[in-house]
Amino acid sequence: MKKNTVVIAGAGSTHTPGIIQSLIQKKDVLPLKKLILFDIDEGRLNRVKAIMTQFIKDNYDKELEVIATLDYAEAFTGVDFVFAQIRQGGLEMRRYDEKIPLKYGVIGQETCGPGGSISYGIRSIPGVIKIIEEAKKYSPDCWILNYSNPAAVVAEATRRKFNNERILNICDMPVAILLSYSKMLGLSDWTELDPEYFGLNHFGWFTALYDQTGKDRLPELREKIIATGMEACSDRHHKDKDWQKTWKQYAEIVKDYPEYLPNSYLQYYLYSSDVVKKMDLTHTRADMVIEGREKELEEEYNKFLADPNNYKSPIQEFTVFGDFIVDAAASIAYNKGYRYLVIVENNGAIPNLPADAMVEVPAYLRSWGPEPVARRPISSFYKGLIENQLSSEKLAVDAYFENSYDKALQAIAINKTVSSTSIAKAILDDLIEANGEYWPKLEKKSY
Repeated sequence: MKKNTVVIAGAGSTHTPGIIQSLIQKKDVLPLKKLILFDIDEGRLNRVKAIMTQFIKDNYDKELEVIATLDYAEAFTGVDFVFAQIRQGGLEMRRYDEKIPLKYGVIGQETCGPGGSISYGIRSIPGVIKIIEEAKKYSPDCWILNYSNPAAVVAEATRRKFNNERILNICDMPVAILLSYSKMLGLSDWTELDPEYFGLNHFGWFTALYDQTGKDRLPELREKIIATGMEACSDRHHKDKDWQKTWKQYAEIVKDYPEYLPNSYLQYYLYSSDVVKKMDLTHTRADMVIEGREKELEEEYNKFLADPNNYKSPIQEFTVFGDFIVDAAASIAYNKGYRYLVIVENNGAIPNLPADAMVEVPAYLRSWGPEPVARRPISSFYKGLIENQLSSEKLAVDAYFENSYDKALQAIAINKTVSSTSIAKAILDDLIEANGEYWPKLEKKSY
């Protein structure tokens, strides 16, 4: 069984320990020859390296080579897989993404609305493009598995720039939801459910949930959610107080729209005004992450510095995030053809959506790439919602590649979370100022 060289791009992330844990736990699934940790932030990179080095040594084969580097050539030469999870501008810029829209009574969320889809999207595109260009330069045959958000906007940009050749955009949220489903149904693992699903990233619906006997468990689960609510999965950050609000709202979505089971992020589009009322302009999710996962990682680093010879890395709980990307890579590496929910160019998978839409659907992952599963046409309600969101995402990508103020304004104005053009303009102008050099210079077209 061939051993692989994997580079984690954005290795200074708080999610990296979870990926490393999954690589260790699944070393028979995706055996490693070399693990490379890459980041452009030396401080964050060294922090993760310090707290994970001994953990890797204690739990992996002694011959595994582990490198931490800031150098693109060293990071991307001779690699089989790039696990990309970059966050352009870090959590400080995420604060602006969340708080600027909220100032105008609009959803302020990491991947949704003007801050998530448009601000973060336009800011992420050049960073992801840089990673892919460097990877293709030094390892032309490598696969890039991209976790970087907002995944829908990034996927559209990589489609236009690279035709997504040997690039797979993925998201762990459907998997985290499946983990909750399996827990509620009394199953031991989320892989015991074979889902039917359609939509865009953070904007989709489960239409069936087949167990290993071929029985669709969705009707049973729907009744349980309506009767007793939604239960969080085992991942630690999905059990915190803020996520509990999401799971409570989830049950409301199912009660109001019981045909299918939704992605939890649909709360931001279907209940925008209600969710805004629950948000605190002075203390958004970015602040919570800084006070939570970021603080925990810094505390672990301080423990390491205090006694490096006796430091032991804690066991992480973010296993779904890591497990999914490792399993997806293994399916490609060894042509296993596992069936997962991934982001692919539509090309008829959802027959009554545009062929070039980047949709999230089940696909078999082969060594040559994803093979999407086609479904029946979707009905007007879902089609209308998706086409509206798709237009907003495509316009955001237009704005980046065309340096267009007009397209950026259109992207925000058409977004379902925004009620008027005057609000859209105010948000856009504030976002331009906040993003500074992270954004291209946007210009108004003369007519």
